[in-house]
Amino acid sequence: MDTNLLLNHLLTAVLVIDEKLQPTYVNAAAEQLLGLSAHKLQEQPLTENLHSLGIDPKVLKNAIAAQQGLTVNTAQLMVLDGQHHTVDLTLVPMEHEPTQPLCSLLELRQVDQQRRIHQQLSLDAQQQAAQFLVRNLAHEIKNPLGGLRGAAQLLSRELNDAHLQEFTTLIIEQADRLRNLVDRLLGPQRPSQHQVLNIHMVIQKVLNLISVTLPPHIRLRQDYDPSIPDLPMDEDQLQQAILNVVQNAIQALEQQESGEIMIRTRTAHQVTIGTQRHKLALQLSIIDNGPGIAPALVDTLFYPMVTGRKDGSGLGLSIAHNIARLHGGRIDCNSAPGHTEFTLTLPINLDQDN
Repeated sequence: MDTNLLLNHLLTAVLVIDEKLQPTYVNAAAEQLLGLSAHKLQEQPLTENLHSLGIDPKVLKNAIAAQQGLTVNTAQLMVLDGQHHTVDLTLVPMEHEPTQPLCSLLELRQVDQQRRIHQQLSLDAQQQAAQFLVRNLAHEIKNPLGGLRGAAQLLSRELNDAHLQEFTTLIIEQADRLRNLVDRLLGPQRPSQHQVLNIHMVIQKVLNLISVTLPPHIRLRQDYDPSIPDLPMDEDQLQQAILNVVQNAIQALEQQESGEIMIRTRTAHQVTIGTQRHKLALQLSIIDNGPGIAPALVDTLFYPMVTGRKDGSGLGLSIAHNIARLHGGRIDCNSAPGHTEFTLTLPINLDQDN
């Protein structure tokens, strides 16, 4: 069996590096993790193609020189495009001839994916329980609201005094407002009819809408992968999900003198969503350089009515999460001061019928 073919089927990133940390071999998983081609990675030392490896490079160099093994658990890896990964790092010395340079096998196994899967399953269960509660509550609210609104309409017809009719109009308006709030809490509950569309077209419609009211100190940037194939989606729902996240980013940057929002699309291979593994997936990232999300909110960020703003409804991210779920995908958040990234992941089925 071809060893190179075998290594390229591994989910673990594998590199062979010398004493200068220069890669001499890179498998496909390492290309995916580091966001660079094997050719590019082999041009210079590994440290030049990363922001941070999560370990002092001198420690790696000394271990290779001494032909010693090394293991580091939960190292914080940050690649050039700003993405953070938690990896288990293993360095294993390789046998060599006396005339050959010293080399070691470096394995980088992502463990943030397992944590993300666990968080997603937990979040889905919590959200379904919350939606079940809200659905039952909505039923109890809508029935008396409908009666209240109907009674106000009948009373309005019987009143000849315009001043008194103002009060019945107020009752009707507030009843409608409460009904709309309950409907927003529920959000979309079942998959709708999907059409095969281009994700960049959907994003552009959102950006056209946002640009009308975008504060002048905030700049929008786009970094698209044009090779991403069209995929089935509910256009209105996905527009709403993207709009909700972009609006959150804008609000996070309102108090800064300047800010930037990056919209980025990429493909990812061998992605697990829930309990299903997909060969190919779309990753749509919305990144801002705002102050970040309060640590106390991170674990409950996608729950209904959870917000860090005084005037926030706490519904935008909950609805976005639900829309992602209805499309067979997920939405994740990675936040630190100066870098908050929401990533919408949707499976791509290349065998789908267009």
